[in-house]
Amino acid sequence: MSGATRGAFIAGAGSLIVAFSISCSPRKVFEQGASDTHDVDAFLAVDRYGTVTVKFGKVELGTGIATAIAQIVADELDVPFEHVRVPNAQTIGFPDQGSTVGSASLSSGSIPVRQAAAAARLVLLDVAATRFAVSVDRLQINNGIVTVTGNAQSATYADLLAGQALRGTIAPDTKAKSPDLYRVVGKGIARIDVPAKVYGSFIYLQNLRVAGMLHGRVIRPSAVGASIGDVDTSSIAHLSDTRVVRRGDAFLGVVAPTEWGAIQAMRALKVTWRGGGIPQAKDLAAAVRAVPAVSTTKLTAVGDAESLSANALRATYVWPYQTHGSIGPSCAVADVRKGSATVWSASQGIFVLRAALAQLLQFPDETVEVRYVEAAGCYGHNGADDAAADAALLSQAVGKPVRVQWMREQEHGWDPKGPAMVMTHAATLDDNKARVASWTTEVWSPSHTARPDGGAGNLLAGELIGVKPASLRFVGGSSNAKVDYIIPNYRVTIYNLQRGVLRSSSMRGLGATQNTFSTESFMDELAHAAGADPLAFRRAHLVDDPRALELLAAIEKLSIWKAKPSASNVASQAPQMHGRGLAFVHFDNSAAYVSAVADVTVTRASGVVSVRKIAIAHDCGLVVNPDGLRNQIEGNAIQAMSRSLKEQVTYNTQAVTSIDWQTYPIARFSDVPQIDIALVNRIHEPIAGAGEAATTVIAPAINNAIFDATGVRLREIPFTPDRVKAALTA
Repeated sequence: MSGATRGAFIAGAGSLIVAFSISCSPRKVFEQGASDTHDVDAFLAVDRYGTVTVKFGKVELGTGIATAIAQIVADELDVPFEHVRVPNAQTIGFPDQGSTVGSASLSSGSIPVRQAAAAARLVLLDVAATRFAVSVDRLQINNGIVTVTGNAQSATYADLLAGQALRGTIAPDTKAKSPDLYRVVGKGIARIDVPAKVYGSFIYLQNLRVAGMLHGRVIRPSAVGASIGDVDTSSIAHLSDTRVVRRGDAFLGVVAPTEWGAIQAMRALKVTWRGGGIPQAKDLAAAVRAVPAVSTTKLTAVGDAESLSANALRATYVWPYQTHGSIGPSCAVADVRKGSATVWSASQGIFVLRAALAQLLQFPDETVEVRYVEAAGCYGHNGADDAAADAALLSQAVGKPVRVQWMREQEHGWDPKGPAMVMTHAATLDDNKARVASWTTEVWSPSHTARPDGGAGNLLAGELIGVKPASLRFVGGSSNAKVDYIIPNYRVTIYNLQRGVLRSSSMRGLGATQNTFSTESFMDELAHAAGADPLAFRRAHLVDDPRALELLAAIEKLSIWKAKPSASNVASQAPQMHGRGLAFVHFDNSAAYVSAVADVTVTRASGVVSVRKIAIAHDCGLVVNPDGLRNQIEGNAIQAMSRSLKEQVTYNTQAVTSIDWQTYPIARFSDVPQIDIALVNRIHEPIAGAGEAATTVIAPAINNAIFDATGVRLREIPFTPDRVKAALTA
């Protein structure tokens, strides 16, 4: 091997260097997985028992990535899967691999880890060759034991290291294993985090307790933008050892010895608020388009799309604000002492949160440590970072550790919302009405990220104490606004809006969810206008993409799709109408390929849409863990169905009014359909990620199925019974 000798290895003088090259789509500029460090021991350690610890800079959000990373490392190091440990990341002792977002944990985040494991394997072989005085090609590894071919000499990794760290760096020419040699990757191994969750021994962040900890609650303004008027501290004088913390114009909290004491104080404290308020929007589409555009992006402009004929098919689609609806309200624990801070958070971006908290506390970055602890699930930028800021400010004020957990009305009311968007399309068919001749799209969207990597002003607590939010990076609004279909005359324009009526940020799928809803619903409208089968119509526009065509063949087989003109089985006055709809996406135009077919029943009298079955064909390149991948796809499908049929944030001139599960309903177990999945495993293709892609096709598939059943087009989410009934009687 070229690289470290045994002497250099023991001395810690590595001689291998690597530069990672990761190709990302525009929205993934902030979703990198590479690290600034190229040291093997920044990622891996082997203890005296032979256990391999992986220091992975991404975090486990309940998606199974820790299990998948353990599989990858087990394969590269030739150790049993059970000997690999993937602990929670923290900002001290772990590489900064960016935030755990954008379906990039495996697609890019696994790359440096795999490379480190491959390099470590070479280093260990080199050490063994020196010990046994043989050439490397006489060595083989099995289950973490290096054996000399032809004799009984062997040593475990732990023996070879002799208590030393895995020193060395990673060479540019370090080659990972060929996928043909994988023995762990590709297997459906049970997730390592599930048993403790099933048996109730798992420590979620909400369960975390720290010695000497107090409990805090925040008191939110009565209206968005309101400031504190008067605070009557005598109103909680009967609650012993309770403190009121006030910072800036609008941050107010209480700290008490017990959680119940903090809740009592929050409810009893008399506060008057001044000012504030937001515009009420009776017409959401008009309200979104009324927000001033900071800039305009011509995403694509091909041919002469401007010269649409007078009879062009036109449609406008509307997606509402939606909340993350985390089942467990956001929580954090902070211990801020003089000159240092430790924060336990469920943040997706512990390193950027550290920088934002340091700014908020006016501490140097290196004096703040953020430790990741899994919470009750997130689907993007929910309230986790904001809860961490709340806890940090309260702890700083009282000089002791403070635990903050939001109340349900705070979680629904104040988490960063999934953005509302408006998409309009106009298109014509060719003279034969067989192909799309021209298509124009206009999208109105704010940025889909207001994460704290912009600084303390992007934290709710920072905003309330008066820190100016950072300028937004326009991310997400253009995701999948452009379709992959072959269209000779095509233009897509994105209006990048200022901050909307409600504070919003990243939610599963970002703008790809909204845009795919509109483009795939509109593609179905065009198929109907052409009198064509929806699947065949799509296939005709994807003739130069073999992976797309193979995926459509997979969904055709899985769903037992029968070619028919769109809306062929409309039942005019039937009390229950059945239909099926198709949708396709090449996620982010660069990642996973997904297609879905939804089978629905629409009850005429009630307007209720019931999803009976969803079939999904999924190609995300190399499949690391098929069981874990199916978990992800099923979760995408169920949540996306809920977002399609039920979910919409409501608000008045003061604040959000959908503040509980009654005013913001989500799908229940009884709503869950049969879900059939076909995986297209491409072992020689890069991992494309699966955290979001399947989310994007569910709403249009359901929408197209509703049309197939009723002959009625819906163009606004969610498809509530009232909205469906109104369309049926229009």
